[in-house]
This record gives sequence, C-alpha cells and structure tokens, in this order.
Amino acid sequence: MRSDEQIYDIVLNFAKEDERIRAVTLEGSRTNKNIPPDRFQDFDITFFVTDMESFTGDDKWLDVFGERLIMQKPEDMELFPAAEKGFSYLMLFWDDVKIDLTLLPIDCIEEYFTWDKLVKLLMDKDGRISNPPVPTDADYHLRRPTRRMFDDCCNEFWNTTTYVVKGLCRKEILFAIDHMNEIVRKELLRMISWLVGTKEGFDFSLGKNYKFLDHHIPEEMWNRLMATYRMDSYEQMWESLELCLTLFREVSGQVAGKLGYPYPPYDEKISGYVARCKEKF
Repeated sequence: MRSDEQIYDIVLNFAKEDERIRAVTLEGSRTNKNIPPDRFQDFDITFFVTDMESFTGDDKWLDVFGERLIMQKPEDMELFPAAEKGFSYLMLFWDDVKIDLTLLPIDCIEEYFTWDKLVKLLMDKDGRISNPPVPTDADYHLRRPTRRMFDDCCNEFWNTTTYVVKGLCRKEILFAIDHMNEIVRKELLRMISWLVGTKEGFDFSLGKNYKFLDHHIPEEMWNRLMATYRMDSYEQMWESLELCLTLFREVSGQVAGKLGYPYPPYDEKISGYVARCKEKF
C-alpha cells in the first residue's frame, strides 16, 4: 500500500504541473486531529479548476493516480443523481487506497470554505485565500437540545413506532424494518447522544453515524442497543422493538431530568397501543 506521503506527492505534483488546476484542498477525517488515522481513511481531495469540461470529457487523466479497482462518478449517474455542486470521482485503487476527488470551478473557492470547516488548503497558486481556515470539527459537535427539540425527538420516535407496529401486524416485515432503522433507531441514537452530552459536555463529536458512541456509554447500554439490530423474524422484530422502547424510555427520562424538561405523554399512550396490537395480532 502506498504511503500517505506518496499519495500527497502524486496529487500535488499533478496539480502543480497542470495549469488548469489553481487550488487544491483536503477535507474530511484526514483534517480532523480528533480522529485517529487508519488505513481506511479516504483522501478527500478537491481540485479548483478553470475548465471543468476539459476534465470530465475523458477519464484517462485519472490514470496518474494508479490502477483503479472501481470508480463511481455520482454526477454522471441516472439512478443516483447527486445534488451537490461539482463533479466527483470516487476511486478505490489496487493497493486499497481510496481517493474521492472532486472538481469545482475556481470561482466557487470562497463559497466552498463556508460549506464545511473540516478543510485544509494544500495549494493556492493565485493566493485567492489570504487567511486559510484552521480545520475544525465544531460543526459536528453534539448539540444541546432545546425543550422543543427534545419534545420533537420524543414525538418522532413514538409516532413512528406505530408504523413499525402496523408493518408487523400486517406481516409486512420489510416495511417494519425500514421504519425501525430509518426513523425509530435514528431518534434513539439521537437521544442517547444527548445523554452523553449532559454527562460529558456538548463540545465534541461522536463521529459520523455516531461511530464513537460505544466509547461514551456503559457496556450494558451498548449491548442492549446492539440487541435491537436483530430483526430477521417477526418474533425477533417484536423483541427488538420493545427493547428500543424500553431503552428510549430510560434514556429520554434521564435527559429530561438532567435538562429540566417535562417528560411528554407520548410514551404512556403509545406503549399501551403497542401492547394491544401485539396481543391482537
């Protein structure tokens, strides 16, 4: 596997020699001092160029970065059209190096630095950025919930629970699993993150998709959370849902107490609804 230094040399030497490329940035986890480096980190590179079409018309210029195992061009896909600006090449190479390279018009460079604070300026041929920002993950820190945010989370969790129940009662397990994963579990994770914040402060990040959550909660809670992912049968789905409800009830009760917020009535009403439906169907 090529070293980090080798990859940076390839990227920056190519950019230095190509007059169409006026600036280069690095973003994402490799700019975050709070994330321990590992071999799976992507190189999230952006080239600011003077002529987008001269790059996007032919992919041969990408060969300079190495032999690719696979590549995706989100902006060139019909089934998964990208909503972001620019044109991207998501590339995995023969030696397991992953480079996500984005092209942006040079005129976007000042606006670009307002999109995300986890950005490091690697090259600026024209001196357009007089004060390059220092990368920070501040935008991803835990956010202390307001009373309304807390209530909204509870409402979303308990309201969507009824959709999971509907799917189980109708014997539509994929419908139930989808609502469980996409909404109910997300609100459970959000509430757990708030509990972490009430204990450790709201000045740090738990990482993308709460990937560092297990470092901040008791092992017993982590094991119960993991148990909610068992969803391969109707019996297991009911057990996982009920465990989700119990865990959310405990955690939201603690968060309410620590923040001085009233505990909303959704729990008592929907818990009764879940029990009735399970008994009937």
